[in-house]
Amino acid sequence: MRKNLVIAIDGYSSCGKSTLAKALAKKLGFIYIDSGAMYRAVTLYFIRNEVNINDPAAVQNALDNIELNFHARDYNSHITLNGEEVSEEIRQMQVSGYVSEVSANKQVRVEMVRQQQRMGKSKNIVMDGRDIGTAVFEDAQVKLFMTADPKVRAERRFNELQSKGDQVTTLEEVFENLAHRDYADTTRKESPLVRAEDAIILDNTELTPEEQLKFALDKATPFLEVIS
Repeated sequence: MRKNLVIAIDGYSSCGKSTLAKALAKKLGFIYIDSGAMYRAVTLYFIRNEVNINDPAAVQNALDNIELNFHARDYNSHITLNGEEVSEEIRQMQVSGYVSEVSANKQVRVEMVRQQQRMGKSKNIVMDGRDIGTAVFEDAQVKLFMTADPKVRAERRFNELQSKGDQVTTLEEVFENLAHRDYADTTRKESPLVRAEDAIILDNTELTPEEQLKFALDKATPFLEVIS
């Protein structure tokens, strides 16, 4: 039985998983691990180096030359790829359009899961992603599965891109990108996006960030005494 508390947050793209995970980690004093950023960083490396995702030898060679590290500042997760800060670049549409394909690769998933499990061996953590509660930490004490109306998700993502100065992407392009990612994430062979049987559904279509944080805290509170 775990002596440390693991909170696993899974769900669809642009449901606010990272927003909730960071707020929850800050409130509880836990470590926040952004698993999605890890896959995005690998995807960025593959794009930059024109790695053939269908060539197992090329994929393995790339993975052997990728070093990922997290640096936390104000509970925001900053990721470096081989020493380079790439936290902003990995959120661009070029990466978003390819990350589902890269993350569906078995070699990539095996390596990322290995690293994620190492991070959660002894520390209290909050981790968000697509398969945290089903593949990475099946024994997580708290599992949440986030969802929201697709149109609302697209609008949130579009507004986020606009606030960062992306004036090229249209709302329609964002909506289509999310639909493509949903299909790829839920139908992929390796660790598809599914709700764990013991995961609690959190539909935040009409919830504020404060309301969803309260919801998550209410679910986590009963387990805090176990690790105190």
